[in-house]
Amino acid sequence: RSPPSAFRPGQRLPAPCVGGVSAAAAGRTHSPESLLDIAARRVAEKWPFQRVEERFERIPEPVQRRIVYWSFPRSEREICMYSSFNNGVEEASSGGESSDEQRLPFRRGIALLEGGCVDNVLQVGFHLSGTVTEPATPSEAELLCNVSVSFDRCKITSVTCSCGNKDIFYCAHVVALALYRVRKPEQVKLRLPISETLFQMNRDQLQKLVQYLITVHHTQVLPTAQKLADEILSHNSEINQVHGAPDPTAGASVDDENCWHLDEEQVQEQVKLFLSQGGYHGTGKQLNLLFSKVREMLRMRDSNGARMLTLITEQFMGDPRLALWRHQGTDMTDKYRQLWDELGALWTCIVLNPHCKPEQKSLWLKLLRRWSSVDVCPLEEGNHGNDLTNLTNVLPQVAPELLHRGLTSITNMEGWVGHPLDPIGTLFSTLMETRRGFEEGAALDCSGTNALHCFNNEGESLVSLAVETALMGLGQQRAMPDGLYAQEKVCRNEEQLLAKLQEVRLDDTLVKVFRKQTLFLLEAGPYSALGEILYRESVPMHTFAKYLFTSLLPHHADLAYQTALRAMRLPVLESSIGGSDLSRPHHMVSVMPNRFPRWFTLSHIETQQCELASTMLTAAKGDAGKLQTVLESIQKNIHSSAHIFKLAQDAFKISTLMDSLPDLTLLKVSLELGLQVMRMTLSTLNWRRREMVRWLVTCATEVGVFALDSIMQSWFTLFTPTEATSVVANTVMSNTTIVRLHLDRHQQENLATSARTLALQCAMKDPQNCALSALTLCEKDHVAFETAYQIVLDAAATNMSYTQLFTIARYMEHRGFPVRAYKLATLAMTHLNLSYNQDTHPAINDVLWACALSQSLGKGELAAVIPLVVKSVKCATVLSDILRRCTLATPPMVAAHNRRNSGKPTLLDKAPLRQLLDATIGAYINTTHSRLTHISPRHYSEFIDFLGKARETFLMAQDGHAQFTQFIDNLKQIYKGKKKLMMLVRERFG
Repeated sequence: RSPPSAFRPGQRLPAPCVGGVSAAAAGRTHSPESLLDIAARRVAEKWPFQRVEERFERIPEPVQRRIVYWSFPRSEREICMYSSFNNGVEEASSGGESSDEQRLPFRRGIALLEGGCVDNVLQVGFHLSGTVTEPATPSEAELLCNVSVSFDRCKITSVTCSCGNKDIFYCAHVVALALYRVRKPEQVKLRLPISETLFQMNRDQLQKLVQYLITVHHTQVLPTAQKLADEILSHNSEINQVHGAPDPTAGASVDDENCWHLDEEQVQEQVKLFLSQGGYHGTGKQLNLLFSKVREMLRMRDSNGARMLTLITEQFMGDPRLALWRHQGTDMTDKYRQLWDELGALWTCIVLNPHCKPEQKSLWLKLLRRWSSVDVCPLEEGNHGNDLTNLTNVLPQVAPELLHRGLTSITNMEGWVGHPLDPIGTLFSTLMETRRGFEEGAALDCSGTNALHCFNNEGESLVSLAVETALMGLGQQRAMPDGLYAQEKVCRNEEQLLAKLQEVRLDDTLVKVFRKQTLFLLEAGPYSALGEILYRESVPMHTFAKYLFTSLLPHHADLAYQTALRAMRLPVLESSIGGSDLSRPHHMVSVMPNRFPRWFTLSHIETQQCELASTMLTAAKGDAGKLQTVLESIQKNIHSSAHIFKLAQDAFKISTLMDSLPDLTLLKVSLELGLQVMRMTLSTLNWRRREMVRWLVTCATEVGVFALDSIMQSWFTLFTPTEATSVVANTVMSNTTIVRLHLDRHQQENLATSARTLALQCAMKDPQNCALSALTLCEKDHVAFETAYQIVLDAAATNMSYTQLFTIARYMEHRGFPVRAYKLATLAMTHLNLSYNQDTHPAINDVLWACALSQSLGKGELAAVIPLVVKSVKCATVLSDILRRCTLATPPMVAAHNRRNSGKPTLLDKAPLRQLLDATIGAYINTTHSRLTHISPRHYSEFIDFLGKARETFLMAQDGHAQFTQFIDNLKQIYKGKKKLMMLVRERFG
């Protein structure tokens, strides 16, 4: 921040005290103030002017002038507060100024003042007036504004400006005039209240004044002047019943409330507008700025804080969405509930204010009761009461020595962090703000050897107290409240408090505080969430422990690890503890035995647990003992495979940084975590499973040959057979792995032997998915290859589909084993069944390939396969395609495999094709009758084409023409009712 001098308070603010002497006096000497000024200033601050007049029969003019002079506000802080959303100190003293800040009325008012735009300033009694000229801009003409301000007891009580501004805060013109009076008081013409001036005039002077006033402003005041004259001349008029006459420049009366001017109507309109816009256009931000303004007012003990909050609350209570949500039975949105939380927190600040009067508290109590009685008033969500079971009553069997280490009962499990009153955050901020005030020299000399610490009467540092308070609240054992919003608020408040702590620079004194408080939390029994006793619904300490760990690590490493390891617990995810387990000091039975909480924030909590573990792994690099301890804690306490996998990846990255040699110990930790992930996800569905498997093999490769061999030896506990063959074994036998590990021949062969053994085991367990991979991996080892082939044959009858068998058969043909390919193809044919209408079945190409392979091997093989085709294929068009191919010469792609085949066409009137021809003709006949059963006219043309293909097949037989003619005649006779179709048949086929 820039120095507070940017505030320009002038000579009226007291200078900071240094050693009991003002800063101004420390550098120079000056004449002391007169007794008149001292007394007038005190009277101007505290007394309404009417009381002064009533107290003294005659007040000398010099005394009146000084009281009037000192009655105007002497600080710019309040003027800034009432003319900008931002906090006054930050607003006036910030070094960098954004364009938004420049548009704020306070900033614009300063610009107008410094630009010489304020003129004709006149103070008459307690009334200030002047003109402010708004310079012309490219889009707007010059604007002359008449501004007037009334004030009383150093507070501006009313403002008027001809600019017509309608806003919660003062316009820039009012700011400019007020700052002119603050900064240049000696240049302002000062007159006594107008009634004093009139008192000094005789009758002629008074008449002249009135007549000139009417002459100058006759159009405005003449009707009013005549009306008043008529009433004064009437003896019975009301005006003659009152002694004296009003004077707007004479200051406040005894009964007037002394507070800064606040436009209540605009406050109501603005809040109503923000609420009507729902969550759009940054309305939540605007309402939060209003709440911040209320806090600022309360901080400065401005009575308008409660007044403004009352107006805001009335509008919140009148929000029509409350009734709608109640009618629909739905909850309000989270952002809206946060606004209500802030509303409640502000009212808490107001009613707990020790400076308020009893009558004020009584008024607020009536208001709060009235609002609470309204049906639509939202209820607070979460556990905030004293209805929870006493902890000691639930634990009759817990070891007594553990209870004696700290508090022995917890009567309220709601906790201080996440509480609606936010006691810890409030106390921390109060202590830190007090310390800042001391640093600025406003109340205490903090110029000693350690300016960071300001001390209370007992010699304790305010910063130390603030830090100790925060650590105590964060470490308190407390129950997770019900409901999503309440649980999110617990997390949010914890993060906000930790963010405040992180702004505090740790020195030796604070490190001692950290150590002391951490030890207390570790030994505090059931009071502490870091103690040995923990119940299942306890709010986890992962985020807090991570902060403690990073803070303590450079100074007390063992304590840092002890704390973080203790905080890794997450008992809500563990199974219920029976009575026999009560002797265990780590967890306790539920404080609420019949309630299993719904932890809506569990995902976030597990992420924080993972981050704590990752932080420890990073810090423990190079320390085998600590790494092992952290590993055991992770394996025991983290229940999410995704988070353990992330930790494994983090450890792998840390251990293989480019600028250093790999840390083998940390690599092994990474591998162990990866193995745990494999075991956890082996029997569950996980969309990242393949990624996990590939990563584990990469990690094992980095660790070395023994790690790869180990995961292959125990593959059945880590991988599915498909993963083991397609990913693990393939990667192990790849050239990339051999080069990466710099393997010699002997090591390569040993690794390959392990991979082949794995592949054969997988093929035995899951031949459908692993047989082909096993054959591929075993190609270079004759014995292993034969074993894999035998596994396929054994499984072909029952465990494998025709698709799998055809695929392996094609692989065998591709590798130069046509006989084995033929054998597998015939086995595949036994599993196949193509019905009459499956002319686009994906297995058709495999059947054609099998027939071509059989034909290339010889008539015996073709004769053997045709009965299988006839049995498996009922589709006429497919059979006719096979028949035509078989009548051709031996296919050239397979002819080289069999020298027995002469390459001549096979005759249709002899075996084995005669059987195929008859089956094809029979298929056409059956298919024709099937299609005619439910044929529609739009399919007639297609059916005629089908009969044309059938005729081609019939004609391939020696008596085919006669058979086809007889077939057509039968159709005409059987389906003579389909006249149109039969007419088309006669036209085409006679």
